[in-house]
Amino acid sequence: MGKGGLASPRVAPASPRQVAVRSVSVFGATGSIGASTIDLIKRSPERFRVEVVTAHRNVQALARIAREVGARMAVLADPAGFIELKDALAGTGIEVATGEAGLIEAAQHPVDWVMAAIAGSVGLKPTMAAIERGATVALANKECLVCAGALFMRRAKASGATVLPVDSEHNAVFQALGAGRRDDVSKIIITASGGPFRTWTLDQIRGATLEQALRHPNWSMGPKVTVDSATLMNKGLEVIEAHHLFNLGPDEIEVLVHPQSVVHGMVEFRDGSVVAQLGPPDMRVPIAHCLAWPERIDGPVNRLDLAALRDLTFEKPDLARFPALALAWQAMATGGSAPTVLNAADEVAVAEFIAGRIGFQTIPALVEKTLEAADRRGLLDEPASVEAALAIDHTARTLARDLLLNNAVKAF
Repeated sequence: MGKGGLASPRVAPASPRQVAVRSVSVFGATGSIGASTIDLIKRSPERFRVEVVTAHRNVQALARIAREVGARMAVLADPAGFIELKDALAGTGIEVATGEAGLIEAAQHPVDWVMAAIAGSVGLKPTMAAIERGATVALANKECLVCAGALFMRRAKASGATVLPVDSEHNAVFQALGAGRRDDVSKIIITASGGPFRTWTLDQIRGATLEQALRHPNWSMGPKVTVDSATLMNKGLEVIEAHHLFNLGPDEIEVLVHPQSVVHGMVEFRDGSVVAQLGPPDMRVPIAHCLAWPERIDGPVNRLDLAALRDLTFEKPDLARFPALALAWQAMATGGSAPTVLNAADEVAVAEFIAGRIGFQTIPALVEKTLEAADRRGLLDEPASVEAALAIDHTARTLARDLLLNNAVKAF
């Protein structure tokens, strides 16, 4: 798919040429993805001009970033921080805004490239606003595709927007797709590290603690994503995202556990060729690819030493030990708002686990029970708008909390 949806991979010209300065907005500038984006931009100031930066509620970090990159506008999602942000940027000439309206206004700012890295459902409306004005959007917000994937991609196509996948696995597939025609693709393969419990027995997993779940072997991430990696729900959400990004059916997407986290994604073509993208476990690699696309920029990451790696291993995921992945696949096959319910219930479950109120294996159990309850109530229809998707998300969270209050969930 070319302009109007997922970007078409293409090979940049080999001869050097003058590259125009690219104007950018960074939504979620104080988070890990945003920080990595800002790091890359600061290393190539001759190529990028930052217009807008946003954050959720970290006023001082946002003000510091806005000053450092010379942004024209700084937006805080939490309206309570407006006065503090205004004071922090007094005398700089940087425009200040807050709240949902401020985020949407910022998304409509006419820049060349938008990093959509706002975490959670709060990122859905501003990212959709950027898509609807036909922007090039580097997508790092999973809710856009998990909660409203069909709607999001339809609107991208209608507006002529370009979607660039930031997630390491989807970006790997995107790069590998450049090796052939879309019609010649047999399937894609996304990899999973397996998390900290890859070799644990089911009985051991049932007793897993929060401290153990947060010990990811390869990646440094926030607690929610790290727990999702331990349950393999993160991979299930990525399968749903890949379904929408690449317009693939469930039988055209495969997940393999790859503990070294070196091969991030592969594409198998009809002639039997398998093209893979390899890289260090550093999010600056896929971010740099999206930031300069269709060109390339220098990346400050450690280079792979393949000889030192020695072994690259792959195995099929065990769905009996990691039922969250199976639930995500079922939600994708069900379609409609099932993925929205799945994601909302998982967020409630992980928050409860982090707070110490439920055990590790109650996470997928709560997700399953919430999906069943939503189905009984007829809540799994496809959302027709962003507002409908957010309403379903809210209802699913209420269902999940009610199930916990009524002790209606037993751990796997």
